[in-house]
Amino acid sequence: MINKSNEFIRRILDFPAIRPSETVSFSSLIASLIQLGQTICEYKSRTFFTNKKNVRSSIRLIEDILIVLKEIPSGVSRFAYSSILSLSEIHFIFQKFQFLLEDCSREDSRIWMLAKSEDVSCQFQMLARAVAVALDVLPLDEIDVSVEVKEVVEFVRNQAFKLKFDVEMDDRRMEGNVLKILDQLEDGIIPESSDLKRVLDYLGIRHWGECNRGVKFLDNEILLEGNTKEKRDMGILSSLMGFMIYCRGTLFEVLDNAATRQINGGSTNGDQVIRFLNLDDFRCPIALEIMSDPVTIASGHTYDRSSILKWFRAGNSTCPKTGERLMSIDLVPNLALKVLIKQYRSANGVLFVETARRNRDAAKSAATSSVANEQAMKLLASFLVGRLVAGTFEKQNKAALEIRLITKTSIFNRSCLVEAGAIPPLLNLITSRDSSCQENAMAALLNLSKNTKSKSIIVGNGGLFLILDVLKEGLKMEARQHAAGTLFYLTSVEEYRKMIGENPQFIPSLLELLRNGTDRGKKNALVTIFGLLMRPENHWRVIAAGLVPLVVNLLKSFEREDLITDSLAVLSTLSERLDGAMAVLYAEALPIIVNVLNSCNSRAAKEHCVSLLLALCINGGADAVPVLVKNSSVMGPLYSLLTEGNSKASKKASTLIRLLHEYNEKTYSSGLITPVFIEDQFINVW
Repeated sequence: MINKSNEFIRRILDFPAIRPSETVSFSSLIASLIQLGQTICEYKSRTFFTNKKNVRSSIRLIEDILIVLKEIPSGVSRFAYSSILSLSEIHFIFQKFQFLLEDCSREDSRIWMLAKSEDVSCQFQMLARAVAVALDVLPLDEIDVSVEVKEVVEFVRNQAFKLKFDVEMDDRRMEGNVLKILDQLEDGIIPESSDLKRVLDYLGIRHWGECNRGVKFLDNEILLEGNTKEKRDMGILSSLMGFMIYCRGTLFEVLDNAATRQINGGSTNGDQVIRFLNLDDFRCPIALEIMSDPVTIASGHTYDRSSILKWFRAGNSTCPKTGERLMSIDLVPNLALKVLIKQYRSANGVLFVETARRNRDAAKSAATSSVANEQAMKLLASFLVGRLVAGTFEKQNKAALEIRLITKTSIFNRSCLVEAGAIPPLLNLITSRDSSCQENAMAALLNLSKNTKSKSIIVGNGGLFLILDVLKEGLKMEARQHAAGTLFYLTSVEEYRKMIGENPQFIPSLLELLRNGTDRGKKNALVTIFGLLMRPENHWRVIAAGLVPLVVNLLKSFEREDLITDSLAVLSTLSERLDGAMAVLYAEALPIIVNVLNSCNSRAAKEHCVSLLLALCINGGADAVPVLVKNSSVMGPLYSLLTEGNSKASKKASTLIRLLHEYNEKTYSSGLITPVFIEDQFINVW
């Protein structure tokens, strides 16, 4: 059967049908054909908003073929190979019919199916002709069927040849309306609302949630199309994305229940999948960074394209992970993993290791944007800011939500909103006593704070203190974690790191979020503290506020590896100075760090552990080195990092190993202790 539930398996209008096995029995093949045909006929009960006539004609054709199939006797094995071959071809075509009908009935792809009406009608035509050819070569004389059945076969074959699958007049007219609106958008002309509604009504898109599903579909298609060599459909996909987002932002005043579920915790198949994955699943085994363009090689292992290409160009013809010699060095794009990585980044907020890479990806996406999309975003930005300034409370909240959504991943959209003046009215909204409005406005500001110009606008309009109020007393935990995330981006400016650090309320408020927040809130608090530590004068402030024992205690309970990694990064940065190293040692963190080094699967976490242990040995040697020398479990991971880690981690591991050796030799030569042969490994010799 065809998997219809997993949207990551197949792109729309892509039909990966599988031919039946050559060893399939005649009876099994007939039974499978009948079942597949009946499944196709059940599509009559579905709603189709485009290609209606073509759908009806194709289902009638399948129904006629089913009449023939049910008359063929099964359970007999004497039929010739040619009969099985012809019926296998029909089975192959039936699968493609089902794929095509599935695409035509998808709720989220309606605008795309309208735009691809010409291609869709051609697909119907080709499949009908293929059925006709398969019936033409079906050796009826080998099969015990009546004369009447043979006449039906002849009739169906002729019908299949004669059937005309053209773009319907209404579809063509509505497609023309869409193109007209796109032309208006390209010219910076505001389309008439009645024209927009006419298109959406034709497609049955009558609620915000339905429109939003269409936007998500197009976003996913753009991601997949961007991974193809031709990028043939990128322009029209981008234009349709601008069209749908503009419609979503301007036409729908009220969020339906489905929309509320989509925003507030409604999960997609992809969301359910990523719950069982962690950040390490997305790292390239070579570069140890989150992959931006994952590809799979002949061994079945996946690497980032740039890393594996560098490996091959160096003259290697083996799999880096297994050492297996490869018969081919072809690279196959892992589109499913690429989509999951994008969703993971979106779902888990700020990742300070991957920030630069994500910005590069967003810039690449912006480069493929169409003129219609860009102009639509400029017009929408002006519209939404107008709603923020002069709209009713409900319209202001809705505008803040739309800004929150369109600025989440797009650099260009953020720039449009900043230029349109969105930040001051959003700052006013975060003082709202409505929890939904405050959350939407704060999330929108978080996204906008990634823009270079926005930081000075936020601070210049008194935003720091307004954000502090949300961080301390936000009506929902989500608003508080968005406030912490916004502060993280502000800490990228030295002047603001100083202002935030010197204010006595910011650091304690971040620690409170770290203590009692959700995992997302704790993460945002950690990365913001990490940003503050880029200014050395803030080190003593976070130590005095009690950060170190709090983080050390949390390390014992964290299950998410990204939180462990971020905690270790903060402790490692603090330990680079004497006061920070002593605070970490006094918090009895050493055994916890060693335990993480031995048990954590994340290479990034292991590398932070090595950096932290090295800093502790250098700045608090008397308290750290003897403990590590006596703990033989430290050496295994250190030697492993010499070969598996990046060059920086390898150097630190080598330095730490040498330091521990020198201490061991020094204490032995002085006669103070019995030597500990920390490098020895026991080997059985026969």
